[in-house]
Formats: sequence, structure tokens, C-alpha cells
Amino acid sequence: MPLTRYLFSILFFVIPLFSPVGFGQNPNLESGQGFVEVEGGRMWYRIIGSGEETPLIMMHGGPGGTSFGLFSLGDLSTDRPLIYFDQLGGGRSDHHRDTTLLTVDHFVEQVFALVHHLKLNTFYLYGHSWGTTLALEYYLKYPEGVQGIVFNSPYFNTGEWIADADTLILALHDTIQDIIRDYSAREDYDNNMFRFAESVYLKNYGRRGERVSTKWDMNYKPGNGFIYTYMWGQTEFTATGKLKNYNRSKALESLEIPCLFITGEYDEARPATVKRQAERAPKGEFAIVPNAGHATMHDNNEENINLIRRFLHKIEEKP
Repeated sequence: MPLTRYLFSILFFVIPLFSPVGFGQNPNLESGQGFVEVEGGRMWYRIIGSGEETPLIMMHGGPGGTSFGLFSLGDLSTDRPLIYFDQLGGGRSDHHRDTTLLTVDHFVEQVFALVHHLKLNTFYLYGHSWGTTLALEYYLKYPEGVQGIVFNSPYFNTGEWIADADTLILALHDTIQDIIRDYSAREDYDNNMFRFAESVYLKNYGRRGERVSTKWDMNYKPGNGFIYTYMWGQTEFTATGKLKNYNRSKALESLEIPCLFITGEYDEARPATVKRQAERAPKGEFAIVPNAGHATMHDNNEENINLIRRFLHKIEEKP
């Protein structure tokens, strides 16, 4: 890396968000927005809430997604600051198509830059889908200060993910199965028939209901489909990108902090798989959000929030 990671935390926004305090403590985080300079451009972040408890860093899915869907978890900010950010390339962060930046390590360094910029000493990590990958990888490289991790609908192993997708497809109508199989074999992903079959898959296992609107919502800024395709592939159940051979399942055994593994009852991250993942982590806990697909924070937002809050309060020894 041509510059040290410490140079990537230059502030580019004028809203004051923290005031330095003594060593070993977190700064007094206040609600607001800002940018952090990272390799490749500016990364946007937002803090909501100003509770006194340990802050929670929110890592969205993708790759190439945005924080927009995670604002539904904003009620957690009554206890603690929630720190949202759009990974470089999507949302309110600078967009790009520089494939040299599209590595797991570069995404980890973006989180490090944010932590350093905000002068955080202790914090929790929350990840959803691809965000759980990022949370795991961050902890493996920079465990200092991480007090616990919430893995919501996790992805740690591409082979495992595709096998689960194959299982879920078999539960769909025969006609939908045939369309997915035939058009995937031809790599004809833009065909209207394929897109219809894909929408059926996502309606069953992705977001099953309507998106939850919140008082923290902002004008929608799009993600980056190029990043998703380059790193993952054309569909949720077809991995052809750089992550095609990704597998960090064994790394779960090295997690030395409390970890909560959450999945939806009908999640793409199948409950049986997520339960096995939780069992690999020495301090892993497992929970299912009923009546929910992959978008647990929209399909059953109240239960999703309750599970996270109870987990964090347990660490903090609160009732």
C-alpha cells in the first residue's frame, strides 16, 4: 500500500462529530455526517444517537451496497451511537470502477480509517450479509477494541452459500426451477424470464415484505452494480466474481469475543447453516428471526432489534 493507513483518516466535512478525551475512553460522539479520506476517494459516514453505551459500527451488504436498508435498526440508537457508512464505491461515498481497490483487504482498511478518524477505543461490529464478511475480516486483522460482533444473515463461505441457494431453489415451483437452471446454464441473466424467476427467489428468501421506513431515512443514493458483479456475480445464487472461492469458515473458531449469529426463518443464509457457524465460534450465540427472509430488519424489524439489544445488554450486564 503506497500510503500508510493513518493518512487515510483526513476529515473532509465540516460538521464536528467528536471531542478528544483521555486515553482508553471513547470520544463524545454526536449525531452528524462526515467523510473520511481512504485510498481511492472519500467515504461517507453518519452517526445517529448519542447514548452513553459502547457504539455500534453498522456494515451493510453488497459488495457495492449502501447503508440505506440498515436505518430500520435506528431504534438501537436510544442506547448508544450507531455509526453508519457507505463502503467506498456506493451510496454517498465516491463511486469508482477501480478493480485494484476491490479486495477484501481494501474494504477492511476503510473500516480501520473510520475507527481511527473517530478515535474509537472500544466498539461493537454489526454486519449484514456481505457486511458480516467485512466484520469478521476486520476482527481478524484488527481485534483491538472490538467488544462483540453481530453477524446478521452471514456469509463466510461461497461454496456453502451456493449449496444453500441450490437447496432453496428446489423448494420453488418446478417451472421456476427450470427457468433458473436453463438460463443460468446459458449465462443469459438479462432475459426477462430469468429476471422473473430471480424475483420469485428473492420474494421468498430475500425481502418478503415491504421496506420499513424510518425517521432516519435520507434521499436514496444508489449502490454500485459493477462492484457487486465484479466481486460476486450476476445473481444471488451464481458466484462468478473474485469471491468465487472465498472460504473463512475455519476462522470462526478464532473468535475470542461474544458473537451473535442471526438469520431469518426463510433466509438465504439458511438457519441450519448459520447454526453450524455459531457453533464454531467459542462464544457464539444463535437466533432465528421468525417470518423473515434475508432482510430480517424489514420483514420482522422489532424482533431483529430486540435480539441485538438483548445481546449487547448481556455483554454489558444490563437487564
